[in-house]
Amino acid sequence: MNSLEIPNISFIALTNTSHKDHTATLEKVSKAVDDIGFITVSDTGITANDIETLLATYKQFFLSASKNKSAVNMALTGSNRGWGDAGAEQVDPNANPDYKQVFDCGPELAADDPLGEHSYYAPNLWPVEPNEFRHVITSYYQRAIVVSLSLLSAVAKSIGEPEDFFNDKFDKPMALLRGNYYPPRPNRANDQDFGIAPHTDYGCLTFLATDGTPGLEILSKSNQWLPVCKEPGVFVINFGEMLEMWTNGRVVATPHRVVGSANERQSIPLFFNPRYDVNVAPSGATEKILAGEHLTRRYDETYIHRKRATHR
Repeated sequence: MNSLEIPNISFIALTNTSHKDHTATLEKVSKAVDDIGFITVSDTGITANDIETLLATYKQFFLSASKNKSAVNMALTGSNRGWGDAGAEQVDPNANPDYKQVFDCGPELAADDPLGEHSYYAPNLWPVEPNEFRHVITSYYQRAIVVSLSLLSAVAKSIGEPEDFFNDKFDKPMALLRGNYYPPRPNRANDQDFGIAPHTDYGCLTFLATDGTPGLEILSKSNQWLPVCKEPGVFVINFGEMLEMWTNGRVVATPHRVVGSANERQSIPLFFNPRYDVNVAPSGATEKILAGEHLTRRYDETYIHRKRATHR
């Protein structure tokens, strides 16, 4: 496998059953699901210009004054909402903390919703600057969720489940949108320093927009790190360990990383996960595994401020 063999699909062909390429597109999804763990998708209706505006908005925030960012520092909360400085995460305990800034936001529920007690539905934190930050980010968030749920419908079909298998389980999704800013890799960096260290994503589906700068690499079955790089408006999709577990291995979660380079890089993943109380244990399991409990365990192992809280 090399980067050119990652299937690329048209969202139009995927969602239009009358499209001449619909069947061939579903076959590509099946290959991604059970073999590669990655796929790229175009024609979503979210344009290159939309992504460039989104990237510019995030970058303006990441390069803003420390006071502006510190006011929404997620380390002051018990959740993953707001800004995280370089070193705020450590996805690999054997590597140094990840070298990137992040900004996280997610769903907000009605005040009387019982799920609101969980941190995955915590109130979002919004910076004062840029002025349009909240509007730009939340508008994209809603559009990305719609596309992601359609992609999951295709995944369901590819593993022999009804097309609407996931729909009711994602009515109040733990959908985390993140802006990543990877600064240029410093000269002092060694082989234990990464933009983000090797890992598999924790949840179900990741819908990733990037600025087109190389950096993302996936681990092939021959144990080689291979690049994945797409321009704004073409999205990289991969599947996480929750979905692999939930489907009893019918969906593959593939390790990936960002080493970093002399160039700065931005990416915007939407981590699309089901409602907190959905049972994601594989068929035939004797005990339930709640989606929210699975994520809690993994996040507590990753976020530096949550590690500190659990070891007090």
